[in-house]
Amino acid sequence: MPLDLSPYLTMPEQDCVTELVQSMDWDGARSARIGARAADTVRKMRSAKRKPGSIENFFQAYSLSTQEGIALMCLAEALLRVPDAKTANALIRDKIARTTWLKGKGGNDWMLRMAGLGLSVGKSTLDGPFSKLGEPVIRKAISEGMKVLGGQFVLGQSIEEAQKNAAALAAEKGYLFSYDMLGEGARTREDAEAYFRSYEAAIESIGENRSRNDGAHPGISVKLSALHPRYSFAQEADCVPILTARLKVLARKAANYNICLTVDAEEVDRLETSLKIIQSVIEDITLTGWEGFGLAVQAYGKRAMPLLDNLIETARLHSKRIQVRLVKGAYWDTEIKRAQMKGLEDYPVFTRRGHTDISYLACAQKLLQSRDVIYPMFGTHNAYTVQAVLDMTDGDMAGFEFQRLFGMGDSLYDIVLKEEKVPVRIYAPVGVHQDLLPYL
Repeated sequence: MPLDLSPYLTMPEQDCVTELVQSMDWDGARSARIGARAADTVRKMRSAKRKPGSIENFFQAYSLSTQEGIALMCLAEALLRVPDAKTANALIRDKIARTTWLKGKGGNDWMLRMAGLGLSVGKSTLDGPFSKLGEPVIRKAISEGMKVLGGQFVLGQSIEEAQKNAAALAAEKGYLFSYDMLGEGARTREDAEAYFRSYEAAIESIGENRSRNDGAHPGISVKLSALHPRYSFAQEADCVPILTARLKVLARKAANYNICLTVDAEEVDRLETSLKIIQSVIEDITLTGWEGFGLAVQAYGKRAMPLLDNLIETARLHSKRIQVRLVKGAYWDTEIKRAQMKGLEDYPVFTRRGHTDISYLACAQKLLQSRDVIYPMFGTHNAYTVQAVLDMTDGDMAGFEFQRLFGMGDSLYDIVLKEEKVPVRIYAPVGVHQDLLPYL
C-alpha cells in the first residue's frame, strides 16, 4: 500500500472537488430521483408518531443552532471539569440567566414542558433575591438533568449492560451493533495498558454472548490513541511496533469469535501512521479467512478518495476483504485551528459542507463498486445521503450496511429497515456519563 498521501493533504480545495465530481456517475435524472425519494422519506419521518420524552423532540427545540442548545451543551461538558461549587454556580448563572427558555411550550411532550419550565424557574431564581439559597438546588438539578440527557446516547455503563439493552432493540427492530468503549486517549503507559485490557475483556464478552445467542455479527471499535500515550508521527519508532502488536492481539481475539473490529478515525496528522499499523494487520497470514477487520474513513479529509484507492489495491493484493466505515468527519474545528497555527497553504479538510457531501458520495460510489474486496458501512443520519447510496447500488442491495449513532436517526432508520431490508448497525457508546460529553 503506497502510504504517501501527502500531495493531497493541502491540495487546493477546488481542485479536489473537481476531481471528485468528475469521478462520479451522476446526472440530472439521478439527482431528481434521489431528491424526490429523500423528500418522501423526510415526510414519513415527520409524520411518524414520536413517544413523549423523545430525545429527537428535545433536540428540535434545543438544537445546536439555537442559543439555548449551545448553552446546554457547553454547560453539560464544563460542569464535568469544574472542581468547586462557587465556580459551578458562576457558570450556571452565565449560561442559564442569559437565555430565553421555552416555558409553557412542548405540547404533550413532558420532557419539553418540564425542561422549559425548570430552566425558566431556574433563571427567575438566579435573578431573584433568593439566588444564594437556590443555587445549590439548581446546580444539583442541572447535574442530574445532564446525566439523563447523556443516558440517551450511551447504551450501557458496562459492556454487559450494553449488550442486554442491545438485545431488546435487535429483537424488536433487527438492528446490529458495534460497541465503542468510551474514554479519552491514553496519557500514560498505565492508561494504555488499562484500555488494552478493557478492549480484550469487551471482545471476550461480546464474543461469548454471541456464541450463546447465535446472533448476527456484532462489532467493536478501537481507538489507537487509547493504546499508546505517544501515538504520533514524531514517535513512530516507538509507537508503531507496540500499537501493531496490540492491534494484532485484539484482531486475532475478534477473529476467534468471528466478530468485527473497526479502527476508529482520528486527527489527520495520525492518518499515515495508522495506515502502517493497519497494513500490517491486513497482511497478517494468521487472520486469513476472517472478514471482520476494518477502519473508519472521514470523507471531509482531502485524502479520503486516494486512501480508498490504496485500501482497495491492498485488499486485492493480499486477497482480503476489508470493512470500511465511511463517515463525514468528527474533528473539523480542530483540523482548521491546527492548520491555521501551522500556517499551511491550505486546509487538510474541506471547508464547505457541500464539498464534504460531494466527497462522501464519490467515496460511497467507489466503495459500492469494490464490494468484491470491500464491505462498505455507511455512517450517516441524512435522508438524502441514504437515498443517494441506495440509488447508486443500481438494485444490488447485498454486501453493505448503514450505521447510525445510538440515540440519533431512529425515525430515519426505522423506515430504512422496514422498506429497504438493508442491514443497519447502531454505533453504541459504552461507559459512564463523565466520558460521554467529551466524546460528543
